[in-house]
Amino acid sequence: MRGKLEQCLEAVDRILLGKQVQVRLAMTCLLARGHLLIEDLPGMGKTTLSHALARVLGLSFQRIQFTSDLLPGDVLGTSVFDKETGQFVFHPGPIFAELVLADEINRATPKAQSALLEAMEEGQVTIEGATRPLPEPFFVIATQNPVTQGGTFALPESQLDRFLMRLSLGYPGRAAEKALLLGEARRDLLPRLEPILTPAELAALQAEVPKVHVSDALVDYVLRLAEATRSQPAFALGLSPRGSLALLAAARAWALLAGRDYAIPEDVQAVLPSVAGHRLRDQADPSGHGGGALVQWLQREVPAL
Repeated sequence: MRGKLEQCLEAVDRILLGKQVQVRLAMTCLLARGHLLIEDLPGMGKTTLSHALARVLGLSFQRIQFTSDLLPGDVLGTSVFDKETGQFVFHPGPIFAELVLADEINRATPKAQSALLEAMEEGQVTIEGATRPLPEPFFVIATQNPVTQGGTFALPESQLDRFLMRLSLGYPGRAAEKALLLGEARRDLLPRLEPILTPAELAALQAEVPKVHVSDALVDYVLRLAEATRSQPAFALGLSPRGSLALLAAARAWALLAGRDYAIPEDVQAVLPSVAGHRLRDQADPSGHGGGALVQWLQREVPAL
């Protein structure tokens, strides 16, 4: 099945040109049973990446467009009275899909944003007193515009922490953008993608991630990284225990994608910016924009061995 994983990556790479690292990180996030936040300007391929992953992995897909007037019921679903039966019938919302794209999540109010919290953390939602399980696997890809743009509501730390990774796709390179300009529209290529993995095969691969061996020395490296964020004065917020667990899980998934059944320090370093960047706050810039510089400091100053 690891060969099929590489086929999935190659298929998505043909759609999202010049973003091999970001595609691999997104797949890493899914294998580690995490949720992904993509922060970037409009038109960078965030929605295309989500559609492509859903198609090659054979997952049911729903897109929720977050707007300022979105209500929790629009996400979770609601009960409607049926005159024929004289009972309320629950109509599930778009959250009941295996891959959910929460588009422009920071344009919705905090009340609507919080509708995702239980779903992302527990794999279930509670509606009108009834607990309803979500599909398995369940993966949320949320996109957001930079918080400097107008009409946005910044996600609180509690919700940011629910995302295993945060990515930015960025502008394509010159060669990739030229291929985009000369080639077919990406939306025309997406329907041609065929499922390569089944949900059952994906679940089996996810079950392999915790079995990837990590040595005591590697765990100590993760601990040193976390301790540095909590003790150095430059850090306003350090990594929580959830953040340390996320870093180790992502490193294991990255190693699995590389075809190994053991993780090494390079795996931790490869996923560190995506896992830690949105969880850290610079004392001099508590807005959260300094996370990248703090990660660079960690990679440079904290010894791997």
